[in-house]
Amino acid sequence: MPSDPTAYTLVASNGGYQLDMSTQELRANLQSQNDEVKLETLRAIIVSTLNGEQHASLLMPIIQYVLPSKNKQLKKMLQFYWEVCPKLDSEGKLKQEMILVCNAVRNDLQHPNEYIRGSTLRFLQKIKEPEILDPLIPTVRQCLEHRHSYVRKNAVMAIWTIYQRHEQLIVDAPELMEEFLANESDATCKRNALLMLVHCAPERAVEYLSNVMSQVPVMDELMQLAVIELTRQDSKNENANLQEYIQVVSELLASSSHAVKYEAAITLAGLAHNVPAVKAVASALIELTVQESDNNVKLIVLDRLDGLRQRHEHVLDPLVIDLLRVLSSSDMDVRKKVLDMALDMISIRTVEEVVLILRKELSKTSHSQEANVDYRQLLIKSLHTCAVRFSEVAGDVMHELMNFLGDSGSTSAVDVIAFVREVVERFPDMRESILAKLLSSFSDFRNGKVYRGALWVVGDYCMSINSVNDAMQQIRNVLGEVPILAAEERAAEHTEQPATEDEPASAPRTVPTTRVRADGTYATESAFTVEAPMERSNSRNKPPLRSLILFGDFYTASVLAATLVKLVLRYLTLSSNEAANNKLRAEAMLIMTSIVRVGQSKYVAAKIDEDSKERIMTCLQILGRATISLDEAHAAAEIFLEASRDAYAHLLQHEREKESERSDRNQTEVSIQPHTQLSFRLLGDSKAQGEEVDFEAELSRATGMSAVPKDDFISKLQRVVQLTGFSDPIYAEAYVDVHQFDILLDILVVNQTQETFQNMSVELATLGDLKLVERPSTYTLAPYSFQSIKATIKVSSTETGVIFGNIVYERASGGASSTGDSSYVVLNDIHVDVMDYISPSVVNETQFRSMWTGFEWENKVNVKTNLSLAGECGFLSANLSASSLFGEDALANVSIERLDDGTIQGHVRIRSKTQGIALSLGDKITLVR
Repeated sequence: MPSDPTAYTLVASNGGYQLDMSTQELRANLQSQNDEVKLETLRAIIVSTLNGEQHASLLMPIIQYVLPSKNKQLKKMLQFYWEVCPKLDSEGKLKQEMILVCNAVRNDLQHPNEYIRGSTLRFLQKIKEPEILDPLIPTVRQCLEHRHSYVRKNAVMAIWTIYQRHEQLIVDAPELMEEFLANESDATCKRNALLMLVHCAPERAVEYLSNVMSQVPVMDELMQLAVIELTRQDSKNENANLQEYIQVVSELLASSSHAVKYEAAITLAGLAHNVPAVKAVASALIELTVQESDNNVKLIVLDRLDGLRQRHEHVLDPLVIDLLRVLSSSDMDVRKKVLDMALDMISIRTVEEVVLILRKELSKTSHSQEANVDYRQLLIKSLHTCAVRFSEVAGDVMHELMNFLGDSGSTSAVDVIAFVREVVERFPDMRESILAKLLSSFSDFRNGKVYRGALWVVGDYCMSINSVNDAMQQIRNVLGEVPILAAEERAAEHTEQPATEDEPASAPRTVPTTRVRADGTYATESAFTVEAPMERSNSRNKPPLRSLILFGDFYTASVLAATLVKLVLRYLTLSSNEAANNKLRAEAMLIMTSIVRVGQSKYVAAKIDEDSKERIMTCLQILGRATISLDEAHAAAEIFLEASRDAYAHLLQHEREKESERSDRNQTEVSIQPHTQLSFRLLGDSKAQGEEVDFEAELSRATGMSAVPKDDFISKLQRVVQLTGFSDPIYAEAYVDVHQFDILLDILVVNQTQETFQNMSVELATLGDLKLVERPSTYTLAPYSFQSIKATIKVSSTETGVIFGNIVYERASGGASSTGDSSYVVLNDIHVDVMDYISPSVVNETQFRSMWTGFEWENKVNVKTNLSLAGECGFLSANLSASSLFGEDALANVSIERLDDGTIQGHVRIRSKTQGIALSLGDKITLVR
């Protein structure tokens, strides 16, 4: 749009020409007969002019030797030069030489080549001096009648720009555009003329629209967009005919153009707030998302749709089925956005259809050849949310999800078993069917985490004798023959070759292994082990739970021991058959004893750790004393059968409370004080509605020109960095203004001497992922004067960068040093704060552990301070996560304790994918601890 002040012509630098040529050399090159030499010389003059050089003496040589040329490239480069060269003298009057330029521009406006005319008209849009434009107005008006549409459309834009800047030069521009619009046939020309009327004479634009209202649906795409902008602008007036505007914009929702459909939908959302109009807008946006192939456009449209849904709660809920059509996209960000919106739109009427669609999508991921693990995991979480919120579909959903418990190479099975635990606790009526399905799938499990979750569910929710017997039978099947050690010895005798006497026995060796707990800390375990001579491939043919134990997963074995205790204690409380009770208890004790013995043998990949051994032995002792002391049996039953499940119930309740608080924070709270004046929507202006989309504000925010709240004075002072000392000849300080992806340095330079400094410049350099965009210009600094110099630094990653440099200057004649000798003042370093580019993020435990394992860079910061913890607590262990503007993730694990003398001691481990962010955060923590 011509009213945009931030419009520049950029000339790319070229290493083929020199910028340090003298004026005589430039003049000689301009007089050359070679057009290429003139072109490169003129390019060098333009770049030098942009850098602050005046070159006033070269204006006449350019007019004399370059302006008459008919070379098209020279003509284009001349237009660039006329744009940047000084056109006024010291008194602010137009230079006499520019009269010759006006004559040349008039000739180009009358040139028989339409492209030269059009290019010249575009050049006039960048000229602001009325003295140059005034004699060219008649010629510009004549271009409106040119036979070629390229000339006419640029003539309209030129008149628009001239009228906005200098209305007195062409007072009848609105009438001229109205006549032009009535007689014009080209769509682009009509669109430009209509837009000019919209912004300069809106009443004439409204009159034109009222005459062609019936033709809008069949107009060209550009004209339709102009009509939409007209309706958007005029709808703010009190006398606007909103009903006609709503009708014409509603008809444009069916346009085949995606741009028209999008603009019409957004405009209609601001014009009408009734339910049919909102649904029509949402349907158009959904259809646009399905048809559009660009994923970025899909995300933008989905954001608009989500904003519309939040402004009109529950109005768009019936459209959730249509929204799920967008899942056909292959982009994960689009799918995640769609599923997040769909989960908020589900109601009791649509939940069954939504679940059916999600189940179909889930079946596609299981049958597809390509690995789509992330999408499958996303669908599983969505189905779980549906099952928890709507008990009517929980049964079918959980039975469908439990088919994925056998996945061993992904986290889907782990998520499913976690969902099974939650559903079994929340819906008691479904426990029996889910337990039956779970027990029948025991032999399909391949993951230790899945087995641990399934064993916990079996141990806590098997409430009958039959279910306990079924659980024990499944445990026998997945564990295999017991005692395990004796069975493995017999199997080894049949398979292994007899060892020779000269062959050395397996020697003990040190195996460094890393175990990470759920809180992110490292587990302490013995690294001294004996290499198992048995081939690992042999254990893959064994029952699944037995294979896990032989591979060294004794954490799962300890969970199995606790499950056996729960099953036996439950059986003892339900059965009065002494023989059956003793048989079951003896079998459970045999299994636990067998696990401990095989864990100490050579047939396992890693010896049993002390924690797991102690846990299993405790369970073994509880079963051994269950019949000796009745009080001990009751105490054990209370701990194993009730306390464990109660703790999980409290955990779920806490999660529900956190989710409720999160949803309350996300909701828009409208607080009105008792003394607030009543606002009637029908009697007030559009601002009183509070729901209309402010397109100008959004455009300003997108272009960075919005009235963003500035920092207060104190916060600005905190960003001022002193670069030199007070005793230096030049004092310098910089205000560091940090934007998203760049840093703006506003450097104040003060001459503290009585001498004049010439060719003074600030030379900057960077360390890290920082890049200096442009080199600051050279200045002359008078005695005791100051100069503000701006420099832009580009940031490409979240690392602690360093900006350093010096000030270079030359003393004028008469100074202590001879003229031409350069002096230097070294600047203090400016360190880029990593906290300006990083913000907290939220991840669940599974994501944290996955990223913690995958990140290769770690920085450990030791903490020792006299500060005390808030509240009565002897230790603190927490996991933290953050993300940067560049998509980089950082994790931290805090593990500290309070010693007897009151000091706090511990460490903070920081992990990230890149080394820079880990070191930067570590340095920041070291400074503030």
